[in-house]
Amino acid sequence: MSASLEVYPPSAEFVAQANANAALYDRADADRLEFWAEQARRLDWDTDFEQVLDWSNAPFANWFVGGKLNVSVNCVDRHVAAGKGDRVAIHWVGEPGDSRDITYSQLLADVSRAANYFTAIGLQAGDRVAIYMPMVPEALISMLACARLGLTHSVVFAGFSASALRSRVDDAEAKLVITTDGQYRRGKPAELKTNVDDALGTGDDAAKSVEKVLVVRRTNHDPKLPWVEGRDVWWDDTVGESSDHHEPDAFDSNHPLFLLYTSGTTGKPKGIVHSSGGYLTQTSYTFHNVFDHKEGRDVFWCGADIGWVTGHSYIVYGPLSNGATEVVYEGTPNTPNEHRHFEVVEKYGVTIYYMAPTLIRTFMKWGRDIPDAHDLSSIRLLGSVGEPINPEAWKWYRDVIGGGKAPIVDTWWQTETGSIMISPLPGVTETKPGAAMKPLPGISANIVDDNANPVTHGEQGYLVLDQPWPSMLLGIWGDDERFKETYWSRFADQGWYFAGDGARYDDDGALWVLGRVDDVMNVSGHRISTSEVESALVGHSGVAEAAVIGAADETTGQGIVAFVILREGVENTGDTLIAELREQVSVEISPIAKPREINVVPELPKTRSGKIMRRLLKDVAEGRELGDTSTLVDPSVFEAIRRKRA
Repeated sequence: MSASLEVYPPSAEFVAQANANAALYDRADADRLEFWAEQARRLDWDTDFEQVLDWSNAPFANWFVGGKLNVSVNCVDRHVAAGKGDRVAIHWVGEPGDSRDITYSQLLADVSRAANYFTAIGLQAGDRVAIYMPMVPEALISMLACARLGLTHSVVFAGFSASALRSRVDDAEAKLVITTDGQYRRGKPAELKTNVDDALGTGDDAAKSVEKVLVVRRTNHDPKLPWVEGRDVWWDDTVGESSDHHEPDAFDSNHPLFLLYTSGTTGKPKGIVHSSGGYLTQTSYTFHNVFDHKEGRDVFWCGADIGWVTGHSYIVYGPLSNGATEVVYEGTPNTPNEHRHFEVVEKYGVTIYYMAPTLIRTFMKWGRDIPDAHDLSSIRLLGSVGEPINPEAWKWYRDVIGGGKAPIVDTWWQTETGSIMISPLPGVTETKPGAAMKPLPGISANIVDDNANPVTHGEQGYLVLDQPWPSMLLGIWGDDERFKETYWSRFADQGWYFAGDGARYDDDGALWVLGRVDDVMNVSGHRISTSEVESALVGHSGVAEAAVIGAADETTGQGIVAFVILREGVENTGDTLIAELREQVSVEISPIAKPREINVVPELPKTRSGKIMRRLLKDVAEGRELGDTSTLVDPSVFEAIRRKRA
């Protein structure tokens, strides 16, 4: 990763109109806390804060001390009050082809109805609500209604199993579960309400905290849908009949806005807790500056699911707090065919397009003929999120989707950080394909070795956050010790948050995120990042996508095992192709990094959000029984992989 890599400066035209300029870094460096106070005042506060940060009980932070606000008001009411009620907030696109345009005035009415019903059934500020829904408007409305009432929502990805839902309901002691009768999966209705029934149980096994299950009609696929009288109610009959006027209260800046469960190494999910004031401040600030959002002109599209933090921050709270117009899409990118995303871009004139690298590589696999068949000229900014993007995919994304001109913001952040931490600023940064570049103004990060010393350029180390930030997690729900042990123990003496990711600076000081340190393989004493090997493999002209894991090896400790998908029309030449790929890795990284085994497979195991389940590939490579496959789009992928390896 040398200085010789191509560099892409922003165009003069983009710089001239950009929201953020280099002075933003200067202001943040001059007085970090005053900088964050300035960002907080982009929001409407009922009671102004008295102190920007109380860090006296580190690592438990209290941002904007004494301040009170309502998150829902900041996302909806204030835009209506400013005369923008007729602006479309959400262009919703359903998988079967139905659609709805929801203005800010309509959104306010819908959120108010939901808030009035939640109040009518006795929910009070501080109670928890579980939301287990596909990407329908009522999911976003439910989140905003919870925020309006000070209810702490826990969104559970609709692809998760009944047991995963139950563990999250029990841990949060949720009183209300909101779901749909079913969801669409690749054009066909699939169960969802029945998963809730299985999760909540009956009799002695019933989930004790749950009082109501609120059901939205989505698929109408089952005329005999199981129903628990007294517990289950239809959205139309309850929320739909409630008043569309609601007077909100203000809540403390540190009031828990939501819980979001993320997997832990022990197997028990961790309930990450986020605040109201600090979280909304940074999420709103990053949306405005990283995406260069122009209110009333841009159309934003984030391809995440609200079951993940990206959906919370850059489908709900970031865009709506900025008065954005956005696309929310329910389905998969190839339903009914591979043209779907690009048809949506054309129809709604999408200007900012924020997607995961795995989707970009899928588009590469399908071939550029598909996007080339559409007018994508409305796109002026591209974003990447979820994992490090390899340079090959970065350049393809810019050239094919961005017309060779749209800047790319490659964003690094986590469920725990709440919002974007490291990213280019599109009107400032000279970007390098695959590099996250540098921390945003107001954010402090470093790369250190085992002894907490800064690494030199080119050396891999641990990515740490050495100053608190507004959207940081408040803790782990009900487990302060686990919070301290998980995130703060590695560099406890220094008081640093350890992100769990490896990174390094190149010769120019640009920051490259290398993925999870538990995705760093130790081959004969050499530490090799899985993402580096994956990037080298995808650099081969015939490879569309790659997943790499370190499998146990008696000789080397770990051996590198790769799974690759070929691009459309590329012939699998067997040993010849494998030899080419091994040589590619040798040249790009080192002969030490040559995979011991390369499997050409038709598909990789992915969740609905596009995340490759490398843990399950490791099970295959090491000959173990598979772990939980309930979150996968297509569990049958493993049979094809096993046949290829047999």
